[in-house]
Amino acid sequence: MSTFQRAARPEGLPPRAERPTRTEPARPASNRAIKRAAYAANNPVENRPPPGAADHRPAAPSKAKPRNRPRTVDRDPKPVAIAESEGERLSKRVMALKGCSRTEAEQYIEGGWVMVNGVVVEDPPFRVLHQTVTIAPEATLLNTADVTLILNKPSGWLDGVEEEDDDEDDDAPPARGRSRKPQIPNARTLLTVANRYSNDQSDIRALKRHFLHLEADVPLETGASGLVVFTQDWRTTRKLSEDMGSMEHELIVDVTGEVQPEALQKIARALNDERNPLPQVKFSVNSSSPELSKLRFAVKGAHPGLIAYLCGKAGLEIQAMRRIRIGRMALTDLPVGQWRFLSAYEKF
Repeated sequence: MSTFQRAARPEGLPPRAERPTRTEPARPASNRAIKRAAYAANNPVENRPPPGAADHRPAAPSKAKPRNRPRTVDRDPKPVAIAESEGERLSKRVMALKGCSRTEAEQYIEGGWVMVNGVVVEDPPFRVLHQTVTIAPEATLLNTADVTLILNKPSGWLDGVEEEDDDEDDDAPPARGRSRKPQIPNARTLLTVANRYSNDQSDIRALKRHFLHLEADVPLETGASGLVVFTQDWRTTRKLSEDMGSMEHELIVDVTGEVQPEALQKIARALNDERNPLPQVKFSVNSSSPELSKLRFAVKGAHPGLIAYLCGKAGLEIQAMRRIRIGRMALTDLPVGQWRFLSAYEKF
């Protein structure tokens, strides 16, 4: 006999007692059963649809949320720019059209020689898909040298040499009892295509790259106006920094009233004072009247505050100051607030 078969009950034993039947309490009818009973009462058998026929009642909208459905669905998508995964870089398209290297293709783009659908694009990472890309027939890589900009800084503007103060939060409200510090405009913000001198003789096309990585090494007082230099050329930067002490700066200073000889003597004594050595300075009177006089100062090197110190020693009140020359580079007729390119033949 298998171990999994039940053995027969021996004879002579009383029969087994039957187990009492478990009676479970009746469960309450479910909501579905109640609805079915109500539907059967309102719709007799003769009015019910045959089995398998479609239900004549409109199906109730399901409240269950479908799985893997996004929470938000854009029913009316707006047109967006080409994604990084679509299209190709403009530099790659130029490489195919020009048969050049990637570096040369980027130089053509940054040089303003490439147009996309007739519009000049100067960004090599720009993505193109089906647009028309054209290269100017006169495209060349010869004029890709760094540039130098000459600006006539207005009075009351920073010269671009000083770093802007980022320690204070401009958006934060001022402390109680203290007024907000006035923001002084920076001359760098004037270096835009709109502020270029209309009579610029350099024949250089203004590009986006010309306004990047500009250095200013020649300081000028905030209250003064005149010549300020911004350059990308490391040779110009080296010239202005290493030869600054021997390079002459010419300034025109307007003072109140007529300048007397005694005032000039006081300036000379201050310059010759051995107890307080000062830089080499040459000065003269350009014009003098009872209302206004013009003094000319030629200083070796850039020394902000020196002219104000000398005029203070002579008892002269400064009304305006303007730098008109640095070395051999003169301001000439450049209007205030405008800039121009340094031509190839101009030297400091």
